[in-house]
Amino acid sequence: MNLQYTLAPEPDLDAREAGRLLFAGPVDFVKGVVAMSGLPPADRLEVCFAGRSNVGKSSLINALTGRKSLARASNTPGRTQEINYFALGDLRFLVDLPGYGYAEAPVAVVAKWQALLKSYLSGRQTLRRAFVLVDARHGIKAVDEEIMLQLDRSALTFQTVLTKVDKILKSEREAVLEQVKGALSKHAAAYPEIVVTSSEKGEGIETLRAIIATMI
Repeated sequence: MNLQYTLAPEPDLDAREAGRLLFAGPVDFVKGVVAMSGLPPADRLEVCFAGRSNVGKSSLINALTGRKSLARASNTPGRTQEINYFALGDLRFLVDLPGYGYAEAPVAVVAKWQALLKSYLSGRQTLRRAFVLVDARHGIKAVDEEIMLQLDRSALTFQTVLTKVDKILKSEREAVLEQVKGALSKHAAAYPEIVVTSSEKGEGIETLRAIIATMI
């Protein structure tokens, strides 16, 4: 594959404003889903967020929406056991997937989650893109590769979002980015632009909002 992986560009003024308006509007928790039969009506475009347990997914969702406790953060891996739906007005669904790499969960529970995730990722027609969150301190690990392979098999475009970039030195960023780019080159479903974020510092938040708002 000859794709060139780059950092997502800064959004232009129109895209930035579209992102601001989308996330400044009403954001509501819709429901937690434990089976495909429980999914809300597929009446709008949706994006999902996937990531290892404690990658900073809840913090990123809270930063995007400007709400401190919309998505509950937890120090217990695997606590989020449902597909959680949030409505961005009536234009978008933002979907929070269960964290993966959860060593604490029983085998049967993990198997059930994996089956649900597989069904959701390959069977939801309005799902436009998955955002795979990767901790900037660690780069792409084996458990991240597993979800990326699943997304390849589901033919669902995924975009990598580096989290917690404020936790590493700027001089370390390039090495992490090179590792991530190398790993992504093996995945057919990988989108070529990487988003670098810090929920604490606000870095990359406007860019990610704009990407979600301008998706068609």
